[in-house]
Amino acid sequence: QVQLVESGGGLVQPGGSLRLACAISGRTGSSYAMGWFRQAPGKERSFVAAISWTGDRTIYANFVKGRFTISRDNAKNTVYLQMNQLEPWDTAVYHCAGSNRGPRDISIDPDEYAYWGQGTQVTVSS
Repeated sequence: QVQLVESGGGLVQPGGSLRLACAISGRTGSSYAMGWFRQAPGKERSFVAAISWTGDRTIYANFVKGRFTISRDNAKNTVYLQMNQLEPWDTAVYHCAGSNRGPRDISIDPDEYAYWGQGTQVTVSS
């Protein structure tokens, strides 16, 4: 089994930044593509960003528009989401997710992710 624990959420003003982290524990010897998804109240869960196990392949949702950066440190078993230029509509619970795939595979489909964290709240408000 794999356990994922997110951290780094909080309250930030519009235009501010946050850095989310996802700590991976358990069966860390396998290759996992990792993704970030978010869900706002009353809305469907939506894809934000994903990164391959090798770290050289990334993909972002259109609404990210260069504001967010996903990265990972496999030595620390941690995945990050740097979020800049945050706007009120970025307010949501952010979840990290893991998918046991090939080293360079990547996916935006939440159904392909078997492991999920509990999420961390991000609130953007003045």
